[in-house]
Amino acid sequence: DVYKRQRGLGDVYKRQYLNLKKIKKIEKMSKFDEKISFYKENMVSMGLPYEDELFDKITKGLGPSIFKRDAASVSISDEKEVFTVKHNFLINKLGLEDGEYLDEAIIKVGVLMGKTNRVKYRAIFYYLLVKELGQESKILS
Repeated sequence: DVYKRQRGLGDVYKRQYLNLKKIKKIEKMSKFDEKISFYKENMVSMGLPYEDELFDKITKGLGPSIFKRDAASVSISDEKEVFTVKHNFLINKLGLEDGEYLDEAIIKVGVLMGKTNRVKYRAIFYYLLVKELGQESKILS
């Protein structure tokens, strides 16, 4: 049980876990809602708190790519993938200036998700990048 492993981490995780339990009780969920629920469970299991509205908007912005196995994950060891994240999301989508701080943020989020974590889901990765760079207002507007 996920909550039992996260028990010592406080009320934030407990509320998120109970919220996920309620979502799962709804029988008819769209594939998109199932995917968001899966990602949120994954974040709770990693001990990462999240804001529902921001996370949902980032995931919706990814479109159908979240359903494609290769496109749904990020490989920070692949330079081409890091370039794609940096240019397509951080520079084009968020409108940030290119710089070393973007590379540092990508590395920091990769470490935060865990070096041994083989599957770094793109929706979670982008959410953590937005939080790391303080760009929540650009997504929520």
